[in-house]
Amino acid sequence: MQALRASRRKIIVFLFVVFVLVIIFGSMMYFIEGGENGFTSIPRSIYWAIVTLTTVGYGDISPKTNIGQTMAALIMIIGYGIIAIPTGIVTSEITRAAGMKVSTQACRVCSAEGHDVDAKCCKYCGAEL
Repeated sequence: MQALRASRRKIIVFLFVVFVLVIIFGSMMYFIEGGENGFTSIPRSIYWAIVTLTTVGYGDISPKTNIGQTMAALIMIIGYGIIAIPTGIVTSEITRAAGMKVSTQACRVCSAEGHDVDAKCCKYCGAEL
């Protein structure tokens, strides 16, 4: 729960960016495809952009022009990337909340740092710390 609270602002910014993206993508698709291809209004085109971005596929309408299909493909690829972002935000906060402590003690043999606090041997070369 602490990790979710800590990542709340990052997730709100992320959702705001996604909101802006679907408005831009939907508006662009409305002007590219037009009413003759099913994109009869900007709100309908924004709805299409949301469906395409979140489900990584077309909704009830699909672009017919080459430019529209290329843009749809880019939106789908962005949709795949967007899946990982909230997961990474929350995971990083969970890791931070777990309080993983790292020692700054350097190994006498290889000079590596970043060992666990309770480590007795170097995790890189195996020498005794």
